[in-house]
Amino acid sequence: MTATSTDQKTVDTLRFLAVDMVEQAKSGHPGLPLGAAPMAFALYKRTLQFDPARPDWFDRDRFVLSAGHGSALLYALLHVFGYDLPLDELKKFRQLGSKTPGHPELGVTPGVEVTTGPLGQGFANGVGLAIAEAWLADRYNVGGHTVIDHHTYAIVSDGDLMEGVAQEAASLAGHLKLGKLVYLYDANDISLDGPTDLSYTEDAAKKFEAMGWHVQTVGDGNDIDAVTDAVNRAKAVTDQPSLIVVRTVIGFGSPKAGTSSAHGSPLGADAAKQTKATLGWPAEPTFLVPDEAKAAQAESRARGAELSAAWDAKMAAYRGDQPDLAAELDAIASGRLPAGWDSALDALTFSGPTATRTAGGKALDAVAKGLPWLLGGAADLSGSTKTTIGGSPTLSPAKPGGRNIFYGVREHAMGAIVNGMVAHGLRAYGSTFLVFSDYMRGAIRVAALSHQPSLFVFTHDSVFVGEDGPTHEPIEQVMSLRLVPQLDVYRPADAVETVECWRNAVASGRTAAFALTRQDVLLLPVDQAAVRQGVERGAYVVADGSDVVIGATGSEVSLALAARDALAQEGVSVRVVSMPCAENWARQTPEVRNEIAPCAMAKVSLEAGVTTGWSDILGAGTVTVGIDRFGESAPGEVVYAEIGMSVDRVVQAAKGAIAAKRS
Repeated sequence: MTATSTDQKTVDTLRFLAVDMVEQAKSGHPGLPLGAAPMAFALYKRTLQFDPARPDWFDRDRFVLSAGHGSALLYALLHVFGYDLPLDELKKFRQLGSKTPGHPELGVTPGVEVTTGPLGQGFANGVGLAIAEAWLADRYNVGGHTVIDHHTYAIVSDGDLMEGVAQEAASLAGHLKLGKLVYLYDANDISLDGPTDLSYTEDAAKKFEAMGWHVQTVGDGNDIDAVTDAVNRAKAVTDQPSLIVVRTVIGFGSPKAGTSSAHGSPLGADAAKQTKATLGWPAEPTFLVPDEAKAAQAESRARGAELSAAWDAKMAAYRGDQPDLAAELDAIASGRLPAGWDSALDALTFSGPTATRTAGGKALDAVAKGLPWLLGGAADLSGSTKTTIGGSPTLSPAKPGGRNIFYGVREHAMGAIVNGMVAHGLRAYGSTFLVFSDYMRGAIRVAALSHQPSLFVFTHDSVFVGEDGPTHEPIEQVMSLRLVPQLDVYRPADAVETVECWRNAVASGRTAAFALTRQDVLLLPVDQAAVRQGVERGAYVVADGSDVVIGATGSEVSLALAARDALAQEGVSVRVVSMPCAENWARQTPEVRNEIAPCAMAKVSLEAGVTTGWSDILGAGTVTVGIDRFGESAPGEVVYAEIGMSVDRVVQAAKGAIAAKRS
């Protein structure tokens, strides 16, 4: 296919819609759209399989703008190629309530597949999307039917490739031979601080080749035909992910071309006019969409309708021949859980002290039985986190339908890859030690911001880690995770609570993190029905009393019960409340919260972590018992006692709380 004048007119439409968006907002990044518009056009016009009228058509190609700061280009693409993104929304770029936020956000703009902007996240999300496509194809393309067959594309930047999360993800993608993953690298050699050679001089092409990628270079990013040819060659390579290095000029055509000043600030009125003059574009009106570009909307809609209708016909035949698998695929596409998905959880029983990581492993296995599209793994710790799905093979190039993923020591990429798989409709999890949740914080935050039901399983949740010492003993991690809006954090007290936390997390469809013990914990004297309601409410009464409430989580609920027994000897009546999910608790009405932890009673919080925040959770005047220092290297029980997690300390705190309440 040879580029035409109409093609060039459409490319320039994309460029100047982006420039006008940034100028009107007086904020944004014009440099990438000016330089990368030709490659983006080549993808949307000549490569991507999509239906703009049905942005959720399940077998569409996925496109990720990992360099999310160039969002104005993506919004221009979506408008020009027929999505429900009117010109008026482009004129509200970066304004309150618009469908064109500063960086792309999943669920806000039709056609946006994942939330990007924090560099490297989109790169790793794309790896997750490609893993999901391969997994779905392996499971559902049976009996001569091909109902899953699409590619994942992305535009990535110099900044993306500098990020560690992208390097981790690239390494895993090469190992997994993800042949339907094609990335176009906008290699303009400029970052926000200046030329990339201030900090980045490696040979990216050779580096990606060493990681198992198929690599090509396009010397002129304005050559639409060369980009198209490179993409077609990449698609022909089915056993390697592909990186196409596209040499571009940031801010192409502008007075700031090739400089960092074109990156993150408006060109300015005079420079914008000069850029339009240089590229032969009218200065007025702004937000111009010529007839040639308008034709692309109609063409794209007609082509998309044809593509999606053909797939509908395939699915109709598939439903007739493979009704059970078709029902699964329909559920995945619509985000529904299958009927009875949690029935195997009801059969789980525990007879004695059990580590909540062990109970979590059993709960995971039970959920996996009823939810066939649940998959995941660990960052080189599956034996410790107990997150292997029994009876399922390892996901590998030879077995892309395996449900157990070995991420290697790549925590941050693991989190972002989980988000990519979830964005494709799968239910996915990643696991590691709680202290290493810090390494994947960016991905957790993006999952929560995007309202994705990603699952993050963290074990070894306290100083009971013991001999490994303070480097591996989480102190601040649970409370810091609670600070993330829209993230539900579960710290169950025993095996039964763990099961109910898994049930609640999966059913809720919210982003969730689990904090689970390494050591055994006692079973609480509460029946499962009460525990289930308690987890749904975020808190419940384990043992009743009238003088003081001790609100505890995790392993400290058992400590609270021991302190209750000691205080009973002194005539003090203690109500022990287990609080497995502070976020569920916060969603309750004041009446429910007062029923469980009455305002009239003195209160003590008890958790093996920082005490910050507990007055907000349990109420003003709460006396806190926790750990506001780093741990020690010694056997877990020794550290626990040395650091003050003892019956005596809880007893003294309870007495102090009662005295303060009465004064």
